[in-house]
Amino acid sequence: MYYGMATGVGEGYAVASTDTGHDSSTPDGQGGRFTLGHPEKLIDYAYRADHLMTVTAKALVKAFYGRAASHAYWIGCSLGGLEGLIEARRYPDDYDGIVAGAPPNPIVDFNAEQLWAGWMSSHDPALRVPRDRFRLLNAAVMEACASPVGKKQGFLDEPDRCTFTPQQLLCKKGQTTGCLNANEVQAAQKIYQGPVDPQTHQVIFPGPAKGSEDGFSADGRPFPVALDLFRYAAFQNPDWDWTTLKWDTDVQAATRSLGPLLHVDDNLTPFFRHGGRLLMYIGWNDGHNPEQLAGYYQSLLHNAGPVGADAVRLITIPGMGHCHGGAGCDTFSKLGAIDNWVSHGQPPEQIIAARVENGQVVRTRPLCAWPKVARHDGHGDMDAASSFACVSPDTH
Repeated sequence: MYYGMATGVGEGYAVASTDTGHDSSTPDGQGGRFTLGHPEKLIDYAYRADHLMTVTAKALVKAFYGRAASHAYWIGCSLGGLEGLIEARRYPDDYDGIVAGAPPNPIVDFNAEQLWAGWMSSHDPALRVPRDRFRLLNAAVMEACASPVGKKQGFLDEPDRCTFTPQQLLCKKGQTTGCLNANEVQAAQKIYQGPVDPQTHQVIFPGPAKGSEDGFSADGRPFPVALDLFRYAAFQNPDWDWTTLKWDTDVQAATRSLGPLLHVDDNLTPFFRHGGRLLMYIGWNDGHNPEQLAGYYQSLLHNAGPVGADAVRLITIPGMGHCHGGAGCDTFSKLGAIDNWVSHGQPPEQIIAARVENGQVVRTRPLCAWPKVARHDGHGDMDAASSFACVSPDTH
């Protein structure tokens, strides 16, 4: 939180942040316990604290400078990205520009997906897979689908175009190395798929994208943050047994409990009509599959009609993990991008990002507004953004 505030101050902005009224860093790691028996705290956490922070920050700026701030921007990732969407939906006049990174929306569905691999491998120990087997799968995916640039830099460039399947690694008769057994193939396929509602047979939330296999886990244990959301916030029961999770009724019950507070629908038209601009971004190596966020982005555009054409953009970042990290170029000026858009009417069709190691820029690359992708020109420096162009993914 403080690093992000320092960045804003360094660029000349007045900044504010909030802990939403609680400290989740409890010694036992049970960060959601604060919601037990405290519905008002849950409301603070969901949206009220952010709105009141915004109102107070604007009042302080006006009192100190003698005039209102010319623009107000929200920058957040993960839960902060979801909070940005909630702000846009509930309080469309609060911000002129919102940068929402990897927003877990709908959060109940996303947390269900985070529990899926652990639940699956808890119920069927045969589907427990050592990490080295997933690393083997990742190496095969990279070999089959990565471009020369991706192979050199260590990530899959266009995961949504990769057609490699775990079945292709299935051990042949007598083969014992360099392959996956039938249970390992099945586990990987289920993780890619994500949990399914047994009533509707629809995927609740898709699993991670191709190229992120070295982050897979199927060890029979729950993902802690997702577990907290269900047992504390949704069910108000610290003794809730996650292994009894029913993928239809329990997910539906959690959605009824938390959806009104934390789910953002695909109608942000009031925010766009007031002149608001929304930049969403996500890494392809995030546990949150960017294809799901792309679907939400398309729904936003469809519902907003003409007013949305220049009001919302999505950036998908090859090689980046959750909000940052990974092998991709994960560093770019979020404030610069949103301010240029709001102040000068220039939607971010391309943003130059960098990979920084030990304080030094080691390479740069353009980030393209979805659905365009950055393709290398075939001869220039692979570490220089100038060697890439944003093109349609169907370009050959």
